[in-house]
Amino acid sequence: MDDVNRTEVSSRIFTLPNCLSFVRLALVPVFLVLLIGGDYVLALVTLVVSSVTDFLDGLIARRFNQISRLGQLLDPAADRLFIFATLIGLAIQQIVPWWLVLAIVGRDVVLLAVGVVLANHGYGPLPVHHLGKVATFCLFYALPIIMIGQAFPAVGFVTDPIGWAFAIWGAFLYWWAGIIYLRESVRVVRIPLPAEPPASDTLGH
Repeated sequence: MDDVNRTEVSSRIFTLPNCLSFVRLALVPVFLVLLIGGDYVLALVTLVVSSVTDFLDGLIARRFNQISRLGQLLDPAADRLFIFATLIGLAIQQIVPWWLVLAIVGRDVVLLAVGVVLANHGYGPLPVHHLGKVATFCLFYALPIIMIGQAFPAVGFVTDPIGWAFAIWGAFLYWWAGIIYLRESVRVVRIPLPAEPPASDTLGH
């Protein structure tokens, strides 16, 4: 029974879910160009198409057992890139302040450096804290909601407060989760590695 329920993670590259993830990645620069150009409606359409492909690749991967290591990397990477693209585009349009861009991007730069330190000590990435997932959720929906107010000004009085509430909470939780990750990384790095047995002992056996 355990063998049936166990999810197999393959090393395949050209699966349908991965192809959909590649499409999402290809849509990032298209989305950014549309956003910088002020074409908010088409930018939103591009974002909706990306969200649909995101839903489909996850559904297909689980339903047809096509979960792959590459897909596990591509999916969160596409989410991050869309968040960064939205932030940069809205900042260029002076809709969101640059400090918000620096706060979110800076946090990921810090955690990237922490990841390098962990790797140098022989550790892989630590598990993602649930606060990080909540923060990503907030940011992933905050910025499109703000964009809706730009694309359709008539509903801006409703979407803007909601979008900014998600954005501020998302940025706060993003750093809170980052601090927890940083603290846990420091704790792990300080754990002394087990001493290797002397060469003479190993030869004797």
